[in-house]
Amino acid sequence: MKGLKAAWIHEAAFRQELILAALMLPIALLVDITTVERLLLISTLFIVLIVELLNSAVEAVVDRIGDEIHKLSGQAKDIASAAVFMALALCGITWAAILLPLVL
Repeated sequence: MKGLKAAWIHEAAFRQELILAALMLPIALLVDITTVERLLLISTLFIVLIVELLNSAVEAVVDRIGDEIHKLSGQAKDIASAAVFMALALCGITWAAILLPLVL
């Protein structure tokens, strides 16, 4: 719980993604879809939050090690950020694939 609290206090991206997940979760629960589709929608929201937490942890460790610019430090941060991007892409693609046919 301390980690979630720290992420909420110190990480704007985590706050934004958590608020977005809180807004999207009721949609996943209320829309007329199969149980598997519902689980896919909900699980992708959690995947985004989990990957964001890991990204924040990588950034904190890299920043703790030192202030000097190092190729590997930048690479670690870039890779962690890329993981967040991939999680967001997965979430967006999944939600679009399941919900767009309902509105078209």
